[in-house]
Amino acid sequence: MPDPIYILGHKNPDADAICSAIAYEAYKHAIGQTEYVAARCGNSNARIDAILERFETPLPQFIGDVTPRIADIMTQDPLTVTKDSTCAEALEIIDEHDVRALPVVDPEGQLEGTISIFQLGESFIPKPRATKDMRRVHTSISAIIRSLNATVLNEINSDSLEELYVRVGAMDIRSFGRHHQEEGTPAEQSIIIVGDRWDIQERCLQLGVRLLVITGGLEVEPDVIERAKKQNVSLIVSPYDSASTSWIIRSATHINQLIDPEVKCFTPEDRISSVKGRIANVNDPLYMVVNEHQQLLGVFSKSDILRPSNTRIALVDHNEIGQAVNGASEVQITEILDHHRLGNVPTDQPILFINRPVGSTCSIVADMFRNQGLTPSPSIAGIMMSGIISDTLLLNSPTTTELEGELLNWLSPIAGISAEELAELIFSSGSVILNHDSDAVVNSDCKVYANGELHYSVSQIEELGFNNFWEHVEALNTALENYRASEGLFFSFLLVTDINTQDSLLLVAGSGDLKRSINYPQKGHDNIYDLPGIVSRKKQLIPYISSLLKTMGLIEG
Repeated sequence: MPDPIYILGHKNPDADAICSAIAYEAYKHAIGQTEYVAARCGNSNARIDAILERFETPLPQFIGDVTPRIADIMTQDPLTVTKDSTCAEALEIIDEHDVRALPVVDPEGQLEGTISIFQLGESFIPKPRATKDMRRVHTSISAIIRSLNATVLNEINSDSLEELYVRVGAMDIRSFGRHHQEEGTPAEQSIIIVGDRWDIQERCLQLGVRLLVITGGLEVEPDVIERAKKQNVSLIVSPYDSASTSWIIRSATHINQLIDPEVKCFTPEDRISSVKGRIANVNDPLYMVVNEHQQLLGVFSKSDILRPSNTRIALVDHNEIGQAVNGASEVQITEILDHHRLGNVPTDQPILFINRPVGSTCSIVADMFRNQGLTPSPSIAGIMMSGIISDTLLLNSPTTTELEGELLNWLSPIAGISAEELAELIFSSGSVILNHDSDAVVNSDCKVYANGELHYSVSQIEELGFNNFWEHVEALNTALENYRASEGLFFSFLLVTDINTQDSLLLVAGSGDLKRSINYPQKGHDNIYDLPGIVSRKKQLIPYISSLLKTMGLIEG
C-alpha cells in the first residue's frame, strides 16, 4: 500500500476544516484512492464534538507537525562493529553491504567513533620507505586464527592484544637468520609464515617466536608440534598460500587504532533543513544519530538528506502557508481544496488546486460526490451538511451561494435529518467563551494572514447573544494582546458573531493608529467596535482589513 496522504485543515480548525477533511477522505476512498487519510493539526471544540457525536464519527488523528526530521530518513538498526573487530571483519561488512563507513559501538550500544573504507585503505597502502611499519599488525592470536580459519596446533595466550610483526620465511636458513638479527625484532613479537621448510620451522622454534604459521594446509611433523608446546610457541596451519596468508594476517589488525572518534552526531528530532546547513561543507561518508546517552539509534548519508520528503499532504479549507500545519512548506503538497482568497503556498510541482467562491469547503466535496454520481453514507452526508451549515450560518452568511441550498436539499434525506434540526444541534452546542479559557477562545478559530511583510490574525467565534462576551471582555482583551505579542503580529482581531441577530462585535489588539483608522462605531471600549450585519470573516472582514491597510499606506493599493 502506498504511503498515506494526510488531508489537513487549517490550524485552530473550525467545523468546516474538520468536516471537509473527513468528507474528502470518504470521497477519495469511494473513487479508489485509499491512501488518503483525514487528519487535523489543531484541537477540537464543543461544536465539532457535537457534530461528530451526532454522526458517530471519530475525531481525525492529530498531526501537529509534518516538518521532515532525521528520524524520517535515518537507517535504523545499522550495521556496526566494535573496537575489537578486525580490519578483515570490517572490510567484509563494507564489501557485502556496499557501504563506505561503519559505526563503532561498545557493548551497551554507545557510539565510540567510525571506521571508513578510506581509513582502512590508508592502513593497507604500501609504504616502501617504512617496510617495518608495513609488516606491523596490532591484533591478537585468536583474531589471526579467526581471520585465517586456521587449524590450531598450539595456542598460547591467544586473546591478548599485541603489536606484532609479520615475516615470510621464504629464504635460505642462513639468510633468514641474518635478516632476523639485522632487523632486531624481538622473537616474542614475531609472526613467521613458512611452508614445508623444516629448517626454518626449527629455527623459529629455537628463537621462541610468538606465532609460527604453516601455509598451504600442509601437515606438520609431530615433533614440530611437540617442540612448539615445549617452547610456548603458538602454532597454526593456514589453508592459504604464503602471500595470501600474509595479507590476511595484516587484515587481522584490530580497528581500534584506526577509529575516528570525531563524529558528527544528530538526534532523531533534528530538522532536515537545519542539518543540511550543518553538513553542507562536510564530506563524511556517514552521519550518526544518537540519543541523549550517546547510544546509536541510526545513520544517514548526505544522499539520504537530499532526497525529497516522502510525507504528502492535501490541504482543505485554506491555502495560506501561515495557516497550514507546521512544516507544510517542507513536504509534498499534493492538492488543495478551498473557498478562500489565494494565499502563498509554494509547491515544487504542479498540483490539483480547486478554489471555488462558495460558502464552505464541504460544499466543494459534496458537489464532487454529486457530480460523480456517488451517494455518500448517511454519516458522511450529515458531516458535509454540518460543514455547510456551520460556515454559512444556515445559509445566512453573505458567503452563501445557491449551491449550498441545493446541496442541503440533496444531503438531508440521505443523512436523515433536516438542515434546521441540524443547525439547532450545532449552534446550541455550547458557548465557546463559557467552555474555554480566554487563551483558548482566541486560538479556537484563529487564522494568520500575510500582506507582504505585514502579518496579522483574525479569530472568530459564534455565540447566542453577546452576554458571555461582555462578562469576559477583560480576560479576552488580555489574551488577544498576549497572542499578538507572542506571535509578533502587527495586529490581532477577535470577531464575535451573534447567530441570532447576524451582527458582530470586533475586539482589536494593535496600535492606536490602527484603532483610530477603523470607521465602525466603538462599543463601550476604545478597542471594541460594533459591526452590524458583519458575519463573514472571509467575505466581509478580510476585504475591509485590506482596504484599511491600503488607506493607512501599509500595503500597496
